[in-house]
Amino acid sequence: MPAKELKEPCMECKDAEFQITVRQRKLCNSCYKRFVAYKVIARMSRYRPYGLDQPRHQLLLPVSFGVSSSVLLHILDTDRQRRLDESRLVGYDFHIIVVDPSTVSETARASFDQKFELMQKSFPAHTFTRVPFHSIFDHASEMEEIMREYAGTHFKDDTSLSNEQRLAAFRASISTATSQADIDTILLTRLIVAFAKKFECKSVLWGDSDSRLAAKALAGVAKGRGASLTWQVSDGMSPWGLEFEYPLRDLYKAELLQYESLCPELSDIVIPDQAPSENVLTKNLSIDELMLRYVQSQGAKYPGVMANVARTANKLESSTSSAAATCALCAGLLGNTEGNTGVTVANQAQDNHSSQFCYGCMRSRPEELC
Repeated sequence: MPAKELKEPCMECKDAEFQITVRQRKLCNSCYKRFVAYKVIARMSRYRPYGLDQPRHQLLLPVSFGVSSSVLLHILDTDRQRRLDESRLVGYDFHIIVVDPSTVSETARASFDQKFELMQKSFPAHTFTRVPFHSIFDHASEMEEIMREYAGTHFKDDTSLSNEQRLAAFRASISTATSQADIDTILLTRLIVAFAKKFECKSVLWGDSDSRLAAKALAGVAKGRGASLTWQVSDGMSPWGLEFEYPLRDLYKAELLQYESLCPELSDIVIPDQAPSENVLTKNLSIDELMLRYVQSQGAKYPGVMANVARTANKLESSTSSAAATCALCAGLLGNTEGNTGVTVANQAQDNHSSQFCYGCMRSRPEELC
Protein backbone atom coordinates (compact mmCIF):
# COMPACT_ATOMS: atom_id res chain seq x y z
CA MET A 1 0.00 0.00 0.00
CA PRO A 2 1.58 3.31 -1.04
CA ALA A 3 2.45 5.74 1.71
CA LYS A 4 0.19 8.69 2.26
CA GLU A 5 1.36 11.69 0.27
CA LEU A 6 2.17 14.68 2.47
CA LYS A 7 1.52 18.20 1.25
CA GLU A 8 4.21 19.83 3.40
CA PRO A 9 6.21 17.20 5.30
CA CYS A 10 8.22 17.90 8.41
CA MET A 11 11.75 18.92 7.42
CA GLU A 12 13.19 16.66 10.12
CA CYS A 13 11.38 13.31 10.08
CA LYS A 14 9.61 13.58 6.69
CA ASP A 15 6.87 11.30 8.11
CA ALA A 16 4.26 13.85 9.20
CA GLU A 17 2.80 17.15 8.12
CA PHE A 18 4.58 20.15 9.55
CA GLN A 19 2.73 21.97 12.31
CA ILE A 20 5.16 24.60 13.58
CA THR A 21 7.69 26.87 11.93
CA VAL A 22 10.65 27.46 14.21
CA ARG A 23 13.75 29.36 13.17
CA GLN A 24 12.85 28.97 9.51
CA ARG A 25 12.37 25.20 9.82
CA LYS A 26 8.99 23.53 9.40
CA LEU A 27 8.59 20.78 12.01
CA CYS A 28 5.88 18.43 13.18
CA ASN A 29 4.88 18.50 16.83
CA SER A 30 7.08 15.56 17.83
CA CYS A 31 10.16 16.96 16.13
CA TYR A 32 9.51 20.35 17.65
CA LYS A 33 9.48 18.87 21.15
CA ARG A 34 12.73 17.05 20.36
CA PHE A 35 14.24 20.31 19.09
CA VAL A 36 13.43 22.12 22.34
CA ALA A 37 14.54 19.19 24.52
CA TYR A 38 17.85 18.91 22.66
CA LYS A 39 18.68 22.54 23.44
CA VAL A 40 18.26 21.79 27.14
CA ILE A 41 19.94 18.37 27.25
CA ALA A 42 22.95 19.75 25.37
CA ARG A 43 23.39 22.29 28.18
CA MET A 44 23.25 19.46 30.73
CA SER A 45 25.97 17.42 29.02
CA ARG A 46 28.52 18.41 31.66
CA TYR A 47 26.68 16.12 34.08
CA ARG A 48 26.91 13.11 31.75
CA PRO A 49 28.06 10.00 33.67
CA TYR A 50 31.39 8.47 32.70
CA GLY A 51 31.46 5.34 34.85
CA LEU A 52 29.40 3.08 37.07
CA ASP A 53 31.26 4.17 40.18
CA GLN A 54 30.74 7.87 39.55
CA PRO A 55 28.30 9.39 42.09
CA ARG A 56 25.33 11.30 40.73
CA HIS A 57 25.45 15.06 40.91
CA GLN A 58 22.84 16.59 43.21
CA LEU A 59 21.10 19.60 41.63
CA LEU A 60 18.41 21.98 42.85
CA LEU A 61 15.59 23.11 40.55
CA PRO A 62 13.44 26.05 41.74
CA VAL A 63 9.95 25.88 40.20
CA SER A 64 7.62 28.89 40.24
CA PHE A 65 4.75 27.31 38.25
CA GLY A 66 5.62 29.66 35.39
CA VAL A 67 5.97 28.23 31.91
CA SER A 68 9.77 28.32 31.83
CA SER A 69 10.60 26.42 35.03
CA SER A 70 7.70 23.99 34.42
CA VAL A 71 8.92 23.18 30.92
CA LEU A 72 12.45 22.71 32.24
CA LEU A 73 11.16 20.25 34.83
CA HIS A 74 9.21 18.34 32.17
CA ILE A 75 12.20 18.07 29.82
CA LEU A 76 14.63 16.94 32.51
CA ASP A 77 12.15 14.41 33.90
CA THR A 78 11.40 13.00 30.44
CA ASP A 79 15.09 12.64 29.61
CA ARG A 80 15.83 10.99 32.96
CA GLN A 81 12.98 8.51 32.55
CA ARG A 82 14.07 7.70 28.99
CA ARG A 83 17.59 6.90 30.16
CA LEU A 84 16.28 4.66 32.92
CA ASP A 85 13.96 2.83 30.50
CA GLU A 86 16.92 2.22 28.18
CA SER A 87 19.07 1.03 31.12
CA ARG A 88 21.46 3.93 30.56
CA LEU A 89 23.36 5.75 33.26
CA VAL A 90 21.87 8.91 34.78
CA GLY A 91 24.45 11.47 35.84
CA TYR A 92 22.34 13.59 38.17
CA ASP A 93 19.33 13.78 40.44
CA PHE A 94 17.51 17.00 41.15
CA HIS A 95 15.55 18.20 44.12
CA ILE A 96 12.62 20.55 43.41
CA ILE A 97 11.94 23.57 45.61
CA VAL A 98 8.79 25.66 45.35
CA VAL A 99 8.53 29.02 47.09
CA ASP A 100 4.82 29.64 47.60
CA PRO A 101 3.95 32.38 45.04
CA SER A 102 1.17 33.77 47.26
CA THR A 103 3.76 34.62 49.94
CA VAL A 104 5.91 36.51 47.42
CA SER A 105 3.40 38.61 45.53
CA GLU A 106 -0.04 39.90 46.46
CA THR A 107 -1.08 39.54 42.83
CA ALA A 108 -0.32 35.82 42.86
CA ARG A 109 -3.19 33.43 43.18
CA ALA A 110 -4.21 32.97 46.77
CA SER A 111 -3.88 29.19 46.72
CA PHE A 112 -1.96 26.80 44.54
CA ASP A 113 -2.42 23.66 46.66
CA GLN A 114 -4.11 21.81 43.82
CA LYS A 115 -1.36 22.67 41.34
CA PHE A 116 1.33 21.62 43.79
CA GLU A 117 -0.36 18.27 44.40
CA LEU A 118 -0.82 17.75 40.66
CA MET A 119 2.86 18.48 40.03
CA GLN A 120 3.87 15.93 42.65
CA LYS A 121 1.65 13.32 40.99
CA SER A 122 2.93 14.18 37.51
CA PHE A 123 6.59 13.89 38.54
CA PRO A 124 6.64 11.21 41.28
CA ALA A 125 10.32 10.33 40.83
CA HIS A 126 11.49 13.55 42.45
CA THR A 127 11.55 15.07 45.92
CA PHE A 128 9.61 18.31 46.42
CA THR A 129 10.07 20.95 49.10
CA ARG A 130 7.48 23.69 49.49
CA VAL A 131 8.30 26.73 51.61
CA PRO A 132 6.86 30.23 52.20
CA PHE A 133 8.94 33.30 51.40
CA HIS A 134 9.25 34.30 55.05
CA SER A 135 11.00 31.02 55.88
CA ILE A 136 14.20 32.86 54.94
CA PHE A 137 14.50 33.71 58.66
CA ASP A 138 14.60 29.99 59.46
CA HIS A 139 16.83 28.71 56.67
CA ALA A 140 19.16 31.68 56.14
CA SER A 141 19.46 32.97 59.69
CA GLU A 142 22.32 35.33 58.84
CA MET A 143 19.88 37.38 56.78
CA GLU A 144 18.09 38.61 59.91
CA GLU A 145 20.98 40.84 60.99
CA ILE A 146 21.90 41.79 57.40
CA MET A 147 18.35 42.95 56.63
CA ARG A 148 18.18 44.91 59.88
CA GLU A 149 21.41 46.77 59.13
CA TYR A 150 20.44 47.28 55.51
CA ALA A 151 17.12 48.94 56.42
CA GLY A 152 18.87 51.34 58.81
CA THR A 153 18.01 52.82 62.18
CA HIS A 154 14.54 54.02 61.14
CA PHE A 155 13.42 50.39 60.74
CA LYS A 156 12.55 48.49 63.93
CA ASP A 157 12.51 44.72 63.63
CA ASP A 158 9.94 43.51 66.14
CA THR A 159 11.02 39.94 66.92
CA SER A 160 7.77 39.33 68.83
CA LEU A 161 5.92 39.28 65.50
CA SER A 162 5.66 36.24 63.24
CA ASN A 163 8.27 35.78 60.52
CA GLU A 164 5.61 36.59 57.93
CA GLN A 165 4.84 39.92 59.61
CA ARG A 166 8.52 40.75 60.07
CA LEU A 167 9.30 40.17 56.40
CA ALA A 168 6.24 42.17 55.36
CA ALA A 169 7.39 45.09 57.53
CA PHE A 170 10.88 45.00 56.03
CA ARG A 171 9.56 44.93 52.46
CA ALA A 172 7.14 47.77 53.27
CA SER A 173 10.08 49.95 54.36
CA ILE A 174 11.34 49.98 50.76
CA SER A 175 9.25 52.46 48.83
CA THR A 176 9.89 52.25 45.08
CA ALA A 177 8.74 49.44 42.78
CA THR A 178 12.22 48.94 41.38
CA SER A 179 13.81 48.64 44.82
CA GLN A 180 11.11 46.26 46.06
CA ALA A 181 11.52 43.96 43.05
CA ASP A 182 15.29 44.16 43.36
CA ILE A 183 15.35 43.19 47.05
CA ASP A 184 12.74 40.44 46.57
CA THR A 185 14.96 38.85 43.92
CA ILE A 186 17.97 38.94 46.23
CA LEU A 187 16.05 37.43 49.15
CA LEU A 188 14.61 34.67 46.97
CA THR A 189 18.09 33.86 45.70
CA ARG A 190 19.47 33.70 49.24
CA LEU A 191 16.61 31.41 50.32
CA ILE A 192 17.17 29.04 47.39
CA VAL A 193 20.94 29.05 47.96
CA ALA A 194 20.33 28.10 51.60
CA PHE A 195 18.32 25.06 50.51
CA ALA A 196 20.88 24.09 47.87
CA LYS A 197 23.53 23.97 50.58
CA LYS A 198 21.20 22.10 52.92
CA PHE A 199 20.68 19.38 50.31
CA GLU A 200 24.41 19.40 49.39
CA CYS A 201 23.66 20.33 45.78
CA LYS A 202 26.41 21.09 43.30
CA SER A 203 24.38 23.49 41.17
CA VAL A 204 21.14 25.43 40.97
CA LEU A 205 19.21 25.07 37.70
CA TRP A 206 17.38 28.31 36.98
CA GLY A 207 14.43 28.24 34.59
CA ASP A 208 15.21 31.49 32.76
CA SER A 209 14.65 31.64 29.00
CA ASP A 210 16.82 33.62 26.62
CA SER A 211 14.19 36.37 26.70
CA ARG A 212 14.26 36.51 30.50
CA LEU A 213 18.06 36.55 30.63
CA ALA A 214 18.21 39.42 28.14
CA ALA A 215 15.77 41.44 30.28
CA LYS A 216 17.77 40.64 33.44
CA ALA A 217 21.01 41.75 31.78
CA LEU A 218 19.57 45.09 30.70
CA ALA A 219 17.88 45.66 34.07
CA GLY A 220 21.02 44.68 35.97
CA VAL A 221 23.11 47.29 34.20
CA ALA A 222 20.42 49.95 34.69
CA LYS A 223 20.29 49.20 38.43
CA GLY A 224 24.05 49.38 38.89
CA ARG A 225 24.50 45.62 39.17
CA GLY A 226 26.62 45.07 36.06
CA ALA A 227 29.36 43.33 38.05
CA SER A 228 26.83 40.70 39.18
CA LEU A 229 25.83 39.60 35.69
CA THR A 230 28.50 36.89 35.75
CA TRP A 231 26.19 34.74 37.86
CA GLN A 232 22.80 36.45 37.43
CA VAL A 233 22.63 35.65 33.71
CA SER A 234 25.71 33.50 33.05
CA ASP A 235 26.56 29.86 33.65
CA GLY A 236 29.28 29.43 36.23
CA MET A 237 30.28 29.74 39.87
CA SER A 238 28.25 32.02 42.13
CA PRO A 239 29.66 33.89 45.15
CA TRP A 240 28.09 31.28 47.45
CA GLY A 241 30.20 28.36 46.24
CA LEU A 242 27.40 26.92 44.11
CA GLU A 243 27.26 26.82 40.34
CA PHE A 244 24.35 28.58 38.65
CA GLU A 245 23.15 27.01 35.41
CA TYR A 246 20.62 28.30 32.89
CA PRO A 247 19.68 25.31 30.67
CA LEU A 248 16.96 27.28 28.83
CA ARG A 249 19.31 30.04 27.71
CA ASP A 250 19.13 28.98 24.03
CA LEU A 251 15.33 29.12 23.88
CA TYR A 252 12.93 32.05 23.56
CA LYS A 253 9.89 32.48 25.77
CA ALA A 254 7.58 32.01 22.78
CA GLU A 255 9.20 28.65 22.02
CA LEU A 256 8.62 27.47 25.59
CA LEU A 257 4.97 28.53 25.39
CA GLN A 258 4.63 26.48 22.21
CA TYR A 259 6.21 23.45 23.92
CA GLU A 260 3.86 23.80 26.88
CA SER A 261 0.84 23.82 24.53
CA LEU A 262 1.93 20.41 23.20
CA CYS A 263 2.11 18.84 26.68
CA PRO A 264 -1.39 18.34 28.17
CA GLU A 265 0.13 17.36 31.52
CA LEU A 266 1.54 20.88 31.87
CA SER A 267 -1.66 22.77 31.06
CA ASP A 268 -3.11 22.25 34.55
CA ILE A 269 0.17 23.03 36.30
CA VAL A 270 1.44 26.20 34.66
CA ILE A 271 0.13 29.50 36.01
CA PRO A 272 -0.25 31.75 32.91
CA ASP A 273 1.46 35.11 32.95
CA GLN A 274 -0.88 38.00 33.58
CA ALA A 275 -1.30 40.19 30.54
CA PRO A 276 0.52 43.51 31.06
CA SER A 277 -1.89 46.32 31.79
CA GLU A 278 -1.79 49.22 29.39
CA ASN A 279 -3.19 51.58 32.01
CA VAL A 280 -0.22 51.37 34.38
CA LEU A 281 2.00 54.45 34.36
CA THR A 282 5.59 53.79 33.41
CA LYS A 283 6.81 55.43 36.61
CA ASN A 284 4.90 52.81 38.63
CA LEU A 285 6.69 49.91 36.95
CA SER A 286 10.00 48.51 38.16
CA ILE A 287 13.03 48.54 35.88
CA ASP A 288 12.78 44.75 35.71
CA GLU A 289 9.20 44.94 34.43
CA LEU A 290 10.06 47.66 31.92
CA MET A 291 13.00 45.68 30.51
CA LEU A 292 10.97 42.48 30.33
CA ARG A 293 8.20 44.26 28.42
CA TYR A 294 10.76 45.77 26.08
CA VAL A 295 12.48 42.46 25.37
CA GLN A 296 9.21 40.63 24.81
CA SER A 297 7.89 43.26 22.40
CA GLN A 298 11.14 43.71 20.48
CA GLY A 299 12.04 40.03 20.64
CA ALA A 300 9.07 39.21 18.45
CA LYS A 301 10.45 41.56 15.78
CA TYR A 302 14.20 41.05 16.24
CA PRO A 303 14.80 37.74 18.06
CA GLY A 304 18.46 37.61 17.03
CA VAL A 305 19.20 41.02 18.53
CA MET A 306 17.62 40.12 21.86
CA ALA A 307 19.47 36.79 21.88
CA ASN A 308 22.78 38.62 21.49
CA VAL A 309 22.14 40.53 24.72
CA ALA A 310 22.18 37.37 26.84
CA ARG A 311 24.98 35.80 24.81
CA THR A 312 27.18 38.84 25.23
CA ALA A 313 26.55 38.94 28.98
CA ASN A 314 27.41 35.23 29.18
CA LYS A 315 30.92 36.02 27.93
CA LEU A 316 31.70 38.18 30.94
CA GLU A 317 34.26 36.81 33.38
CA SER A 318 34.01 37.15 37.14
CA SER A 319 36.74 38.59 39.33
CA THR A 320 39.54 36.10 39.97
CA SER A 321 40.66 37.84 43.15
CA SER A 322 39.82 35.75 46.22
CA ALA A 323 40.45 38.78 48.41
CA ALA A 324 37.79 40.92 46.71
CA ALA A 325 35.28 42.21 49.27
CA THR A 326 31.65 41.35 48.59
CA CYS A 327 28.31 42.86 49.56
CA ALA A 328 26.75 41.44 52.71
CA LEU A 329 23.31 41.34 51.08
CA CYS A 330 23.73 40.29 47.43
CA ALA A 331 27.40 39.14 47.42
CA GLY A 332 28.23 41.58 44.61
CA LEU A 333 31.61 43.27 44.50
CA LEU A 334 32.29 46.29 46.67
CA GLY A 335 34.23 49.34 45.52
CA ASN A 336 37.46 50.83 46.88
CA THR A 337 39.06 47.42 47.38
CA GLU A 338 42.37 46.29 45.92
CA GLY A 339 41.79 44.14 42.87
CA ASN A 340 38.11 45.05 42.82
CA THR A 341 36.31 46.65 39.88
CA GLY A 342 33.06 47.36 41.71
CA VAL A 343 31.48 50.79 41.71
CA THR A 344 32.48 53.10 44.54
CA VAL A 345 29.85 53.33 47.28
CA ALA A 346 28.73 56.85 48.12
CA ASN A 347 27.77 58.46 51.42
CA GLN A 348 29.90 56.14 53.55
CA ALA A 349 30.53 58.97 56.02
CA GLN A 350 26.78 59.33 56.64
CA ASP A 351 26.13 55.65 57.38
CA ASN A 352 28.54 53.31 59.13
CA HIS A 353 26.95 50.31 57.45
CA SER A 354 27.39 51.61 53.89
CA SER A 355 30.75 49.87 53.53
CA GLN A 356 28.97 46.50 53.82
CA PHE A 357 26.77 47.01 50.77
CA CYS A 358 27.51 47.40 47.07
CA TYR A 359 26.41 50.29 44.88
CA GLY A 360 23.39 48.40 43.53
CA CYS A 361 22.10 47.56 47.01
CA MET A 362 22.72 51.12 48.22
CA ARG A 363 20.49 52.43 45.45
CA SER A 364 17.68 50.16 46.63
CA ARG A 365 17.81 51.26 50.27
CA PRO A 366 15.01 53.41 51.76
CA GLU A 367 15.19 56.94 50.33
CA GLU A 368 15.93 58.65 53.61
CA LEU A 369 19.17 56.64 53.91
CA CYS A 370 20.58 57.42 50.47
